[in-house]
Amino acid sequence: MGRATRKTFRALLAGAMALGLTAPAFAEPPLEKTEIRYQGSAGQVTFIELAEDLGYLAPLKLKWVGNTISGPQDIQTVVTGDIDIGGAFYGAILKLIAAKAPVKAVVGYYGSDADTYYGSDADTYYGYFVKEDSPIKTGRDLIGKKVAVNTLGAHLELVLREYLARSGLSANEAKQVTLVAIPPVSGEQALRQGQVEVSALGGVLRDKALERGGIRSLFVDTDLFGQVTGGAYVLREKFMKDNPNASRKLVEGISRAIEWAQITPPEEVRARFDKIIAERKRNEDASSIKYWKSTGVASKGGVISDSEIQVWIDWLVKDGLFKPGQIKASDTYTNAFNYFRPGKTAEAR
Repeated sequence: MGRATRKTFRALLAGAMALGLTAPAFAEPPLEKTEIRYQGSAGQVTFIELAEDLGYLAPLKLKWVGNTISGPQDIQTVVTGDIDIGGAFYGAILKLIAAKAPVKAVVGYYGSDADTYYGSDADTYYGYFVKEDSPIKTGRDLIGKKVAVNTLGAHLELVLREYLARSGLSANEAKQVTLVAIPPVSGEQALRQGQVEVSALGGVLRDKALERGGIRSLFVDTDLFGQVTGGAYVLREKFMKDNPNASRKLVEGISRAIEWAQITPPEEVRARFDKIIAERKRNEDASSIKYWKSTGVASKGGVISDSEIQVWIDWLVKDGLFKPGQIKASDTYTNAFNYFRPGKTAEAR
């Protein structure tokens, strides 16, 4: 290209840029679909909803199809194709995958990110509480006692079983500790009325119970596992194959929203949640938002690792539900769409 030609080309390029006729340096590919169906949670804001409110999903639009009753129900609804994305604890995800459900975890979204006992303004964790005057001091004191958990075979049962094992209880002794499935909102009442000797409490329910006093912590989940992400959002494999650009936009947006909540002062996050709940007008009680402290997600933006899933695999094998080697952690998830995925280049942003 001659000097005159190059000069003319630069002039034309400058003019085009001034008129906004050139494409962005890293233009996004077209999305295969622009509507994402999901289930919400009454009185709470999901990271999916936060991502949309922060503008991280555009031009994707969310379609709320109702509120979920539990994590397992949420991901079962993904499997049936009635929604596009849902989340649950890793144990439920692994059981689905073992049953040949074609889903994969794509971004971690809840867990425990505290490494101290309650009292910190930035701690998210589950505690196992007894009455202040309870004689229960150790795991061995739980033999013959009842422990309230939200559901059987999930996060809270795994943590309790691990606590009993580390306390030196044999398998037969551990079986003498009775787990009672109680709705989380009834856990404190069941403890105070003596229906159970221990109740697992987290989040707003834990903080309200502590405010009322008369209970103390026996142990917390982070005593055993440290900071750990306990569950993830999943997508169907066919959905990802048919909609790779939409899948990337969705998961990148969610991971960015999680990271935003991780680095933003809690009071600002709570204010954003309040705004989102007010604007969606679902006639719900948002009082629990004032107790929000942190995401509970241990990794930046919910990036998933083998280790956080292996904990659940080991437990399911120990419990006799999986055979050794039946499930490989790395086959159950993908970080390919996470905004903070390892090896992601600046150009990909």
